[in-house]
Amino acid sequence: MVKGSGEKEILGSSSGELHALFKRLDELAALEVDEKAIDATFKSPDFDSLVDSISRFRFLYNLKLENEKAKSLLESSDPWETLRNFTLYSNYLQLARTEYTGSGLEPGDCVLFLGSGPLPLSLIVLCRENGLFGIGIEQDRKRADLSREVIACLGLPESIKIIEGNHFSLPLETGCDLYMIAAQAEPKKEVFEHLEKILPGGTKVSYRLYEKGFRRILDGNSLFEPPSGFEEYLRVQPEPPVNNTVVFLKRR
Repeated sequence: MVKGSGEKEILGSSSGELHALFKRLDELAALEVDEKAIDATFKSPDFDSLVDSISRFRFLYNLKLENEKAKSLLESSDPWETLRNFTLYSNYLQLARTEYTGSGLEPGDCVLFLGSGPLPLSLIVLCRENGLFGIGIEQDRKRADLSREVIACLGLPESIKIIEGNHFSLPLETGCDLYMIAAQAEPKKEVFEHLEKILPGGTKVSYRLYEKGFRRILDGNSLFEPPSGFEEYLRVQPEPPVNNTVVFLKRR
């Protein structure tokens, strides 16, 4: 079912079967797995194609859910209350605190988020809670337009700007104090190779990955290593309810 479902089919689906599959994969991701079992899975001859299919499905279904949440904000009489009631809102609050402190940001600084999506929660929370200016880059026009509507609906158009583009849209004229790479920003290798070329020395970059349990297997980027032009200076392991490890880098 995962391999046979097209992008439009998943994004427009109201299928209870696809939803049940997504929930089951989420339950599997939360399982603790012995490290030896993980290593054996990584070495399986069918591992790459299987994980690619699962990662693609989870990405598209998460995108479908994001679109739905973004539209629910636009329809709400109290969008901030609706936002705070989202299941993962507390996760984003904690991630925002991690990224703010880990990168040494201060009020008034600028952050750029590559792959911001239709509901740029990371930017929204980070900028709202800490008095930052944010720039989101989203390559899909419809998602970029929807995220601008969400930003306006939340009263943040002076704090957050959304640009339609991708990593090749960088560098911008605006200098940024932190470049955040979305977990689903792809292809990771190409993104970081471009950043390596265009970012000046000392520039801070953060990205997220999954390192624990079965979630590590289902995440196609769990084995990603940034190019040698970046030096890792901090790695913050997740604490409940967060599942993401946040990795902080500096351009050498």
